[in-house]
Amino acid sequence: MLKSHYYTGMTEAGCDEAGRGCLAGSVYAAAVIFPEDYRNDELNDSKQLTDRRRHELRAVIERDAVAWAVGIVTPEEIDKINILNASFLAMHRALDQLTVRPEAIIVDGNRFNPYRYGEQSEPLPHTCIVKGDAKYLSIAAASILAKTWRDDYMDRLAEEFPQYDWKSNKGYPTRKHREAIRQYGITPYHRRSYNLLGDGQLTIDFDF
Repeated sequence: MLKSHYYTGMTEAGCDEAGRGCLAGSVYAAAVIFPEDYRNDELNDSKQLTDRRRHELRAVIERDAVAWAVGIVTPEEIDKINILNASFLAMHRALDQLTVRPEAIIVDGNRFNPYRYGEQSEPLPHTCIVKGDAKYLSIAAASILAKTWRDDYMDRLAEEFPQYDWKSNKGYPTRKHREAIRQYGITPYHRRSYNLLGDGQLTIDFDF
């Protein structure tokens, strides 16, 4: 059973991201605040769930959360600030949109840029938790929201560019995805700072 809170007696937001290792598409992150006594034995790391179950649980999370939000950073922004900073920025954007202000933050992973409300305020206390999406309910919920919202976005892009198989690979570096890049070039949604062909070279043939 996942734990409900890390910070006892504080309004706590859990954060996670999706799409960090993709060759194409925006990176998505979510922030979720649950009631302190919240319990849900069905929640788990999004990677351990089927796509259907993730979408079913998304509806439950969005209904039960005290507040939730999704933040997005575009491929153009990723290329400018790198994917690590883009992941943190997506989390910050999700936190910015919460209708309830958290007093503390727990984040999946081992690094995070401190978050504050406005430049004059002190950063909120935060804790990075490796594999936190398999330990804490709010992080697991954030992983599910980030994953499902991003997958739906990639499905929409796949309708525009079906040759890259984004409906299946969601922008990740599969063989079929890289073969399509070799054959067709890249799209406006590809991350130009990435090694798109997997050959150690940056792709500079912008066909679209």
